Amino acid sequence: MNPTVAEVTRRIAARSRATRAAYLERITAAGEEARRRGPARGDLPCANLAHGLAACSPFDKLALRGATRPGVAIVTAYNDMLSAHQPYETYPRALKEAVREAGGVAQVAGGVPAMCDGITQGRAGMELSLFSRDVIAMSTAIALSHEMFDAVLLLGVCDKIVPGLLIGALHFGHLPAVLVPAGPMPSGLPNKEKARARQAFAEGRIGRDEMLDAELRSYHAPGTCTFYGTANSNQVLVEVMGLHLPGATFVNPGTPLRDALTAAAGRRAVEITAHGDEYTPIGRVIDEKAIVNAVVALLATGGSTNHTLHLIAVAAAAGIELTWDDFADLAKVTPLLTRMYPGGEADVNRFQAAGGMAVLIGELLDAGLLHRDVLTVAGPGLDRYRCAPVLKEGELVWEERAEGSTDTAVLRPVADPFAPDGGIRMLSGNLGRAVSKVSAVRPEHLVIEAPALVFDDQADLLAAFQAGELDGRDFVAVIRFQGPAANGMPELHKLTAPLGALLDRGQRVAIVTDGRMSGASGKVPAAIHLSPEAARGGPLARVRDGDLIRVDSAAGTLDVLVPADEFAAREPAPLPAGRTEAGWTGCGRELFAALRRTVGPAEEGAGVFALSGGESRE
Repeated sequence: MNPTVAEVTRRIAARSRATRAAYLERITAAGEEARRRGPARGDLPCANLAHGLAACSPFDKLALRGATRPGVAIVTAYNDMLSAHQPYETYPRALKEAVREAGGVAQVAGGVPAMCDGITQGRAGMELSLFSRDVIAMSTAIALSHEMFDAVLLLGVCDKIVPGLLIGALHFGHLPAVLVPAGPMPSGLPNKEKARARQAFAEGRIGRDEMLDAELRSYHAPGTCTFYGTANSNQVLVEVMGLHLPGATFVNPGTPLRDALTAAAGRRAVEITAHGDEYTPIGRVIDEKAIVNAVVALLATGGSTNHTLHLIAVAAAAGIELTWDDFADLAKVTPLLTRMYPGGEADVNRFQAAGGMAVLIGELLDAGLLHRDVLTVAGPGLDRYRCAPVLKEGELVWEERAEGSTDTAVLRPVADPFAPDGGIRMLSGNLGRAVSKVSAVRPEHLVIEAPALVFDDQADLLAAFQAGELDGRDFVAVIRFQGPAANGMPELHKLTAPLGALLDRGQRVAIVTDGRMSGASGKVPAAIHLSPEAARGGPLARVRDGDLIRVDSAAGTLDVLVPADEFAAREPAPLPAGRTEAGWTGCGRELFAALRRTVGPAEEGAGVFALSGGESRE
């Protein structure tokens, strides 16, 4: 085991000892009680049980009346608007059949919201985006609260959906949970061409019809979008944490192999309940080692910076305290092994064809960068994830992949990485602490020192670009009041294309924000998730136009170069008039006021829930 990985794991365990122990005590007691009493519904009074099985088929109704067959909840993010979740339309029926074959009874216990940042980015209502994660967690808890279930199948893929499902399921940590992916859509317009079209549109060189045509050729079928953003980062992390069946992540929907994997997930959920010989509760699967494995996988693949929020929140749900310092130290020893768009030209289908997760996990295991002694839904030990699923004469089997990557332009061995570190840096200085993703940033842009241009809304920066006010200027765009307490941390994706165009013209530009830009931040140097945020008195509220700011992603520093006494004496800028709670209405934003008041800082996962086993968040 790499000594840094071992040491970070040790200190996370030490830091989390009290809360993790309290969490494990709770789920252990619940698991022992489940073993004692049999299927969960057995303790329900007759009227309650009758409600729970009233609409079942005659066979399932008979099975549920009995006291032997385990019940399996299906919690789904299905909708037919979003490509990533559209395949789930048919999954419940297939899963019910598979669970029935394995001796259980499956029911759709609830649905969770599926908010797509790709649709809402930069639009009114985007302010609900981050909080959708915690709403999804609560929705999952509502689904599992019915005392009918001995395991859960979680159907979700994207952005906040997977973290929300995990947070909710971990609060029922005595239950086994298997995530059932949908897989990516087939490849469409090459990512290089899509990026070129977006920048041309931002510069006014092509019109809306041409732009829409390019986007439609990119996002064109059921399945996950094929670029490596938050959704597909989710999938990589879930497999490395042992919550997918091995190799299930990047198999395309609508294929025989995908269908076989879906059925196998249903059968496996039955096999790992408390009433069999392989009891595998999710609260045991997600431990300190699994969390460290997830961070390493994120770094090794140049994954979405959203996970510097989400992994902290997921870990907290299991009583584990993960910090940005842990990310920073692991980043120093984790090489970058993949180049997927926006960090390269390839998409996730090409990564899968090169060897995919089996090769990636094998490389990281052999280098001592992943813990192999973990519990997974497939059984003990991460080595079984070196195997890839195949169909042989119609039967699903797993075969160990002996060869390495077949395409080193997208997937490389540890001995010959794309970069010696994982492409995510932690920055700190007199402006606070921030995250910087550098895997797609040119070396000459790792250090930007330039005057600040301050904006309180991304729309104002876009308007300045369209008016030509940013042409020929070096600057650091400060976009403040974008944090979780200010406006719910909406995505700032829209800024990538115009600022990327300025970089291409030879200008030196960067972004500093207390908001999010997630996995699509791409080539623009950016210090994001700045904590403490401006709305809660962070130093960013004192920055003025013209202040010299240094964003140094090489050294890991972020500073405003203003004399300390002068800077401290400034009055913080107030929240913009339209951003106060009194005026914060429309698009449902007013409904989330309580979450904005309660939310924790970005550095602690930007969540509304406490560390499991600890005190409640006030």
